[in-house]
Amino acid sequence: MKGKTAFLIINPRSGKNVAKLNDVIAVLAAAGWKTDTALKGLGRHTRRLARKAAEAGYDLVIGYGGDGTLNQIVNGVMAAKRRRSIVGVIPGGTANVWAHEIGIPEDPVEASLLLVNSAGRKIDLGHVEVDFLPPPPGTEGLEKKERLATGGRHHFLLMAGLGIDAAILRRVSRTLKQRVGEAAVALAAVKELPSQHAFPTEIRSSGAGGEDVVRWRGEALQVIVGNTRRYGNIGEMTPEAFIDDGVLDVCVITAGDPLTTIEQILSILLHRKPGHGPSEYFQGAHFRISVPASVGLQLDGSRVKVKDCLAESDRTGLGQAEPPEAVMVTYRFDAMPRALRMAIPYTYDGALFERGSGRKRAPASGQPRPDQGAVRAEARGSGDAQHQAPEQIKALLQHGRKVTVVAVGPNPEREGICIVAGQTSGRKTGGPRPVAVRIDHNTTLFRPTGEPLPAAFAAELPAGSVIVVEGKQSRRGLIRAKRVVVMS
Repeated sequence: MKGKTAFLIINPRSGKNVAKLNDVIAVLAAAGWKTDTALKGLGRHTRRLARKAAEAGYDLVIGYGGDGTLNQIVNGVMAAKRRRSIVGVIPGGTANVWAHEIGIPEDPVEASLLLVNSAGRKIDLGHVEVDFLPPPPGTEGLEKKERLATGGRHHFLLMAGLGIDAAILRRVSRTLKQRVGEAAVALAAVKELPSQHAFPTEIRSSGAGGEDVVRWRGEALQVIVGNTRRYGNIGEMTPEAFIDDGVLDVCVITAGDPLTTIEQILSILLHRKPGHGPSEYFQGAHFRISVPASVGLQLDGSRVKVKDCLAESDRTGLGQAEPPEAVMVTYRFDAMPRALRMAIPYTYDGALFERGSGRKRAPASGQPRPDQGAVRAEARGSGDAQHQAPEQIKALLQHGRKVTVVAVGPNPEREGICIVAGQTSGRKTGGPRPVAVRIDHNTTLFRPTGEPLPAAFAAELPAGSVIVVEGKQSRRGLIRAKRVVVMS
């Protein structure tokens, strides 16, 4: 992506993501992006930030966090009056399922390099709302649109769950999750599992004539409504899902005898996929799923309370219901075709897209990257730059900035240009500082002997190698390199 304005929303996550923020900003600046940042707060703060950013006309709204942060950003952008903004992600959460789906590494520097070499592609979203709840006294005549809550988290990018997963998420300690990650979910599962049991479920979808048809009715342990495939980062609950086919995929883990039930629950918790027990699978654009009000709902790995989908009058009526198992709630799940543009790396193979990748090659990677041997062979015959005298190299080594390479990626601005993300020493404090070196056609590369190197050599610099750079460093950590000596 060329010359973008971006709004980066950071989940602090006990300071872990903030520690890498300067590295991320440096890479985005090297790509020519103008980036503003904000730290997410509690409640609906993230959604408000994303909505304001979209309405302000930012080209991208980026979540630096996990799937929960990304879900809130998706809902914020969808709530905006204008939806031109592309949504991107830099992984910084516990599971980072969406990032894994599209091949984005968890290292924030490498993720940033991929983000600037992405394209905005339209993808489907899922949407959920409470379609029916027995009305409390005095509200029978109100229309549904007057009874539904607004501004909530009704859209999902990955999948929704009714059953065991939402019940477990209710018990997860946020503080413990920040400290030990997925182990906190496992601990919550141990506490919640003994109380879990099957619940009555009815699933309807639109038939050929538009009328509702019962697809399944029975006792379920878990219902998954998938827009993508992964359930956690181990298995695929909805392996036939595509992100652009205009339908949702529903997987129902059904109840069996006690032994089979235990095996199914353990398979879901430990392997993130159903075992060999009974299950059902459906596809469709619209579903109505009825379950007891006591059954929890999760969207993209975050629990959502039923009352958050309801107006105040219905919340009161639900609270008065005794017991909640006796009240049946009907959720309506709808596919929203091509509803949002997401940043998809050019390197992604397109497995989630029904028609394949459909991508254009990145401008900076229009030609195959040469292997190290080819680059070195070209270097030996390069005559584009003059050999540097020993005193010139000595002066550059003395006054230039020594940079240890962390990662290298192509620069989308022009073909054959790259961004080198690395660490240098602060000239005042001596401590490590993140920088991004922009190497373009105005940059000349040399060996310590003064022998010139081709520009393509920079694209093959391995992590841990050292370069010395001549060029002015900006406040955002960008160095526009004039000359570079490749030390190793």
